[in-house]
Amino acid sequence: MDYTTLDQMIEKDLGPIGTQERDQFEAEVKERIEVWRLGEKVRETRKAQNLTQKELGERVGVGEAQISKIESGRAATFTTISRVLKALGAKTATMDLGELGRVALW
Repeated sequence: MDYTTLDQMIEKDLGPIGTQERDQFEAEVKERIEVWRLGEKVRETRKAQNLTQKELGERVGVGEAQISKIESGRAATFTTISRVLKALGAKTATMDLGELGRVALW
């Protein structure tokens, strides 16, 4: 029985690394993973502080559903993410801009 690896399937559908379509795909995957990791960290921190999603939402001024979306790595605005991080007690935050370096957000 022949098996096809995930890398082989991706290369077949999107082309080899270095092609525009493949690079765009890789960038989107990386971005989604980073957003998911941020959501996981928000969830961990909220639970460590014994807060419900509703309570955190009240601190931030958004609904429980918005906190759920953030924690599951779905859509959220930068402004809302900033408010959530501050409500959880983040004193500073930085953003990695790749080749441009890191920048302090507050």
